[in-house]
Amino acid sequence: MLKDKKAIIFDMDGVLVESEDIWKQAEYEIFSSLGVRVTEHDSKRTQSMTTEEVAQFWYQKFPWKGTTLKEAEEMVVQRVMELISMKDCATLEIRPFIKKLKSQDYKIGLATNSPEKIIPTVLKKTRTTDLFDMVSSADFEMKGKPHPAIYLNTAKKLKVMPEECAVIEDSETGMEAAKKAGMTVIAYTKGNKDISLQWADYKIDRF
Repeated sequence: MLKDKKAIIFDMDGVLVESEDIWKQAEYEIFSSLGVRVTEHDSKRTQSMTTEEVAQFWYQKFPWKGTTLKEAEEMVVQRVMELISMKDCATLEIRPFIKKLKSQDYKIGLATNSPEKIIPTVLKKTRTTDLFDMVSSADFEMKGKPHPAIYLNTAKKLKVMPEECAVIEDSETGMEAAKKAGMTVIAYTKGNKDISLQWADYKIDRF
């Protein structure tokens, strides 16, 4: 699986932390308070979007007054950070797993569609701050995943070629981005048999 690889790049949400329900809760609380009628159907559509895209999505459906899109986005981010700090959401065995890779001289990267300011909260929760050589957020990309830019730029920061990277992803959107970047894709399935593996080269169920 890791033959000829020099770097392992991790997605963050759903891989380092089990945060899908946290994002749902934060978005429901904030956008409902702004007068948005948040539905389960529409929430599923926003799962793979950046926070900025999510705010735009809800605003187009239910335009609100008195709060800018940027302020709404910031409110969601702050709530997510609070919930991550409060909840027992760190993925089981993730620190020992990354620590072992690090001891085998792999470079360790992080590439997330989430805002940059959330990353330190997640690394603190998972006790992995000292294990990452480079972290990247889609905040600084023209487009988030499934566009491959964030993975290509993370490889560049790690000073490795894309084909020397293996990526661990739990979402189809993220797997597509990594595959388009020319990297080996490892799907983290958590035992979910419904997850699409069309972009995956390998799969693991747990760490």
